[in-house]
Amino acid sequence: MQVETRDFSRLYWQCRRGMLELDLLLQGFMERRYHLLTRPQQRAFEQLLASPDQLLLEYLMGRTVPIDTDVADIVRQIRHTAETQC
Repeated sequence: MQVETRDFSRLYWQCRRGMLELDLLLQGFMERRYHLLTRPQQRAFEQLLASPDQLLLEYLMGRTVPIDTDVADIVRQIRHTAETQC
């Protein structure tokens, strides 16, 4: 799926959370996988980015699962992307 450069840049900036763990996970996902998401998945990713940092960290560390199944799917994809890069 084609992503507009402006939209990608805006989202990439939102991935900068000031917490190294979050920055690495979110920016790595943006660089490697975001362009492969469908539009509904992209919206779920944007919804995930609206989460407070501490909750986002809980999701991405696997300590808590988002209630929204679409957001939970994106969290799984981010975690999988990070695991396959190690």
